[in-house]
Amino acid sequence: MRIGIPRELKPMEGRVGLIPAACAGLVREGHTVMVEAGAGVKSGYSDDDYRAVGVEVVDVEKLYEQAEMIVKVKEPIAEDLKHLRKEHLLFCYLHLAAEPKLTEELKRIGLTAVAFETVEVNGKLPLLAPMSDIAGRLSAQWAITLLHAPHGGKGVLLGGIPAARRGKVVILGAGVSGGAAATIMAGVGAEVTVFDLDMDKLEKMRALGANVTGLYPHVKDVADAVAQADVVIGAVLVPGAKAPVLVSADMVRRMSPGSVVVDIAIDQGGCIETSKPTTWDNPTYTWEGITHFTVTHMPGAVPRTASQALSAAIARYVSKLASGNWRDDKGLMGGLNVENGKVVHPAILG
Repeated sequence: MRIGIPRELKPMEGRVGLIPAACAGLVREGHTVMVEAGAGVKSGYSDDDYRAVGVEVVDVEKLYEQAEMIVKVKEPIAEDLKHLRKEHLLFCYLHLAAEPKLTEELKRIGLTAVAFETVEVNGKLPLLAPMSDIAGRLSAQWAITLLHAPHGGKGVLLGGIPAARRGKVVILGAGVSGGAAATIMAGVGAEVTVFDLDMDKLEKMRALGANVTGLYPHVKDVADAVAQADVVIGAVLVPGAKAPVLVSADMVRRMSPGSVVVDIAIDQGGCIETSKPTTWDNPTYTWEGITHFTVTHMPGAVPRTASQALSAAIARYVSKLASGNWRDDKGLMGGLNVENGKVVHPAILG
C-alpha cells in the first residue's frame, strides 16, 4: 500500500504521524511510504532521516495524490480537507463527537476514517493512552505554573512549605490522563481529591500517597471540592462520545480569583461548562477571574516525546490497515468512524 504522512497544520503542532524508525518497518514489509517535506522537523527528524530508511520525501500535492492511506496525528482542518478524496483511508485522532462540521465534511468526501481514540482492545484504548498520559502530565505542569502571580495566578505554591498550607487540587476522572495528573500533583505535595465512578481506580489513586483522596462523584461533593480548589482538572472520558459536563459555571464561579481550571476533555467537548477550545498560540483565557487552560492538542507541546510514543502505539495498526485484511480485527473495527458517506460508530451517532 502507498502510505502518506502529511505535515500537521494546527498552530504549534509539531508531532508527526510516524517517526523514521516506524516507517522503516513498513518499508521492509513492502509498502511505499511518503512523507511531506519538513513534516518531522519539529519532532527532531529531518527529511534525510526519512530518506535513510527508504521513505520518499514529497510535496503535499504528490502525497495526497498518490497515497492510499493517510496517517496523521490531529483531525484534518480546512487545508487538509481540500486534499482528501473518497479513495483515502484516513487514520488519525478525530474526536468527531465534538466536531459536527468535520463529521459532515468527511461524510461528504466519502472516505473511510479510522480514529485512534476509538480503537479498543480488551476494554482499553491503546492508541489514546500515550497521549492521555502526556496530556495529564502537562495539565499538572501548566496548572502549577499558572498559579504563579506573574501568570495571573493567586500566588500559591501547591506543595506548600512549613508554616504555609498546601494547595488543593481536584481531578475529575481517574483514567490515564487523570491518573497522570494526580501522580504529578501528589508528587509536589498538594492535597489532591480525585473523583471517579470506578472503585478500583479510586483505590489506585489513594495508593499514590496520604495526600490523595479518592471519592465517588456525588454532585454536592464535587461542588464543595471545586469551590475550595486552587486547581480543577477535568479528565473525563466516554470513548468516542461527547464528554459529560460535571462542573457547572456556578461551581467555577464559586472558586476564588486566581484559581486555575484545566480541561483535558476539551477535545471531546469538555467536561467543565466554562471551557472553550484553545490552541497553543493562545492557550489560556480568564472567566470570572479563573484562568482556563483548554488546549485541544496538549501533547503537541512536546512533539519529540509525543511522536515517539504515538508511533510505538500505532505502528502495528498501520501495518494491519496496510495489509488490507484489517476488518477481521475487532479493535480496528471499533476505530471505524466514517465510511461510504455515513457515520458508523454508535457513540458518535449518539
